[in-house]
Amino acid sequence: MGDETTDGRKARGQRRRAEIIEATLRVVQRDGAAGVTHRTVAAEAGIPTSLSTYYFATLDDLLVAALTSVTDAYTARIRAIIDDGGDMLRGLAELIAESAGPGRDRALAERELSTLAARRPALRPIARRWRAHVAELARHCTDDARAAAALVAASDGLCAAILIDDAPADPGYVQAVLRQVVGPCDAV
Repeated sequence: MGDETTDGRKARGQRRRAEIIEATLRVVQRDGAAGVTHRTVAAEAGIPTSLSTYYFATLDDLLVAALTSVTDAYTARIRAIIDDGGDMLRGLAELIAESAGPGRDRALAERELSTLAARRPALRPIARRWRAHVAELARHCTDDARAAAALVAASDGLCAAILIDDAPADPGYVQAVLRQVVGPCDAV
């Protein structure tokens, strides 16, 4: 019986932690990273501030968890594109183009938190993760290290442009830009 109680509490704790992370992302989407405080997140989650600080002792802990949540989802998608072995540039283009549609809020939160990493060292390792996975994808397309770095930069720039333009993104166009950088992507 003790194990079931412990497991139940652990599961509730994990759910609460996830709810707080989701609330943090909603605050970032609505108010930007500057709007994130334990108080604003707690209000968004409908919990006491003390509960937010119980799960995330510092603001950096909270921001790292939020960025990790978004980045893990993106890196899992990139990993799936690589593992699928299909048209990797098309898969990456579709992922990038989602920044204009239903994935806009998440992409905006990720961009905001990744930019914050320039000022908050605790966020840097997580912010680098997306770029590292795009670089890995690039290495399947080219042996040229500069072309791989250019693909990472182009992907970053395309994501930013889509968010700034606030317009529908054409995956075909995004793919053409990516292909311009590395050429056809026939796994190397």
